Amino acid sequence: MVREQMSYSRLAHITKIINTTSNLPEVLEHVIKAISEEIVQCNAVGIFLPQEDGTFKGFAGKPETINGVTIDTLVIDPKKDLLVKELIESKKAIYIPDTSKDDRPNPKAVNAFKIKSLLALPISFEQELFGFIFLFDYGVPMSLTGLAIKSVEAYVNIAAIAIQNAKHLKQKEDLLAENQLMLGMLSDLTKCSSMGECLGICYSYLEKILGSHTIVNACLFDSQDRKINPVILSNKETEADCCWMKQSFKGIIQDAVHTNKTVYIPDIIKDERVNPEDCQGFGIKSLLVIPFVSLGEVLGAVIVADQEQKNPENIDRLIQLAQSIVDATAPVFSNLQHVGRLEEMVEERTRELAKANEKVVSVIEGITGGFFALGQDWKFTYINQHQFLPRNKTAKDVLGKNIWEVFPEIVGTVMYKELHRAMSERLAVQFELCSVFEDRWYEIVAYPYEDGICCLFKNITEKKKFESEFKRLSSLDLIGQMAAGISHEIRNPMATVRGFLQLLMLDNDLEKQEHYFEIMIEELDRANSIITEFLSMGNTKTSDMEIRDLNTIIFDMTPLMEVDAVTQNKMIEVQTEDVPKLLLNHNEIRQLVMNIYRNGLEAMEEGETLLIRTYKENDSVVLAVQDQGKGISSEVMEKLGTPFFTTKDNGTGLGLGVCYAIAARHSAKIEIETGENGTTFFVKFNLGQILDESGHVSE
Repeated sequence: MVREQMSYSRLAHITKIINTTSNLPEVLEHVIKAISEEIVQCNAVGIFLPQEDGTFKGFAGKPETINGVTIDTLVIDPKKDLLVKELIESKKAIYIPDTSKDDRPNPKAVNAFKIKSLLALPISFEQELFGFIFLFDYGVPMSLTGLAIKSVEAYVNIAAIAIQNAKHLKQKEDLLAENQLMLGMLSDLTKCSSMGECLGICYSYLEKILGSHTIVNACLFDSQDRKINPVILSNKETEADCCWMKQSFKGIIQDAVHTNKTVYIPDIIKDERVNPEDCQGFGIKSLLVIPFVSLGEVLGAVIVADQEQKNPENIDRLIQLAQSIVDATAPVFSNLQHVGRLEEMVEERTRELAKANEKVVSVIEGITGGFFALGQDWKFTYINQHQFLPRNKTAKDVLGKNIWEVFPEIVGTVMYKELHRAMSERLAVQFELCSVFEDRWYEIVAYPYEDGICCLFKNITEKKKFESEFKRLSSLDLIGQMAAGISHEIRNPMATVRGFLQLLMLDNDLEKQEHYFEIMIEELDRANSIITEFLSMGNTKTSDMEIRDLNTIIFDMTPLMEVDAVTQNKMIEVQTEDVPKLLLNHNEIRQLVMNIYRNGLEAMEEGETLLIRTYKENDSVVLAVQDQGKGISSEVMEKLGTPFFTTKDNGTGLGLGVCYAIAARHSAKIEIETGENGTTFFVKFNLGQILDESGHVSE
């Protein structure tokens, strides 16, 4: 149970890191650490991410060095590595318990690191491959179980989500950076007072996105004879260099100008329209020619000669951004040539801003959580596609309407107060609340902006359930520690007091006080039983576990249960099905059944029936106890299993806590369904954790 809690704690910790940081190396280091702590028999963990050339390079690992080799120096070629090739094709985990009997792993790596066993897993999400994770040993096989592999797969899934989040975040950041770049350039262009200054701004922004290793020049049509002439502005070229570029790339420039289409040549030396020796002399690797067009009129072309090879994954985006920079420059350049075209220039800028706004809207719509904006009059101004609206309302139903009039149930709630605080005090607020429309929890962040506030909604229902369960388990752990610490110290004086009380009862002179002595002894026995329950809740290990038939234990208890029911003028019905034998502690299971069925009897009126069933469901054996009472209120449901919480006049509040502790020690879980017609307690024993009679784990 402690190991499971540690696993859950690690998963929760990594999930929290993913939600609070965009630093991919930090997240992956935490994933590696968690895997190495989860799989203690694993000596090394390594994460490999794809490179531009199709290989996979070490990105992060533990330990940092193996035999003097660091993880970032390791490169895997899928064309040569059979194991990686299979991983790419299958996208499934591959466990090799004995590398000497398998020819898929790279023999050089196996021999160099003395690898005896190996676990390889693809880092993928929705058919997209992000890389691989390898776990291996140093000479001692790991002997991993299916459960251990599934635990690693859970962390690998987290790594995939982290990489995907980082990728999406990078795309969003790139998009926002591009918008800022374009807006900054447009701002700079509006301040231009000459054509030379206008082209200089264009050159500088192209160098910002394409790198300082580029040679940028513009060839423009002469206004008289419509011949293309070089314009000398970049401080990297002389007049002779510009003329050389015009002559060397004349055919390519003419093609771009005549077709009015951007031309990109990734390997200029292989293009038959240029002299390879000229390009090699200037160290030019690739060429980009963008038509310089304003309001449909081709003014010339902008030439970008690159002295370094570009990343093929990013080239399309860079070309598009370069195209946008040139397109934004051309109208300004044209306006400076033709002062009378001010109106056309404004229209061009408006179109660019509209495109930028569409990209921003696209980013907002891509947010997986809900998002909406409210004006200062509390009317909806924007709602994204993921925002949940109660009562089956749509965005069309509420846009332009007052939120408090559309949803009056919210008035007076935490949401009402916090949104008013954000609106009036103009500060960001963050809070959590339970929806008044459904049984869900939300985390809400509200930010003020010029015309009102915008709100982000995130469904945290599952997170709340996890926190509640963790709190309950923490309470049980605390009670166990208290019980173990003080029970011995309390029981010794209690035994002494009880013994002396019994001696006093034998004294004839104190015969009149005998009744009081009996009451005192009963109270001491009651206190002793509470301490016993304390110890039961705190115990995390169960001894005397044997293969037993759950039905047999219930049949043995049936006479006792029937007597309890008859004395209360109630009935008990037992329905059992053939179920697999389980690894059980006989006395503890009797205690669990007794606590639950007696609670069920006490919840019913006279003449009603308590139903006890056993059956197999998927990979579980289920014990179900169903009463015909009035059900359990939501307030009580939240506190069930909490130590010392009871609805009975003479209860200790430890009965259900003992049941939860017994279930945990048997790798079982307790689920509750309640309603107006009664309550059912389900105790589900996981067959995946059951040992067979030979002592082996049955899968």
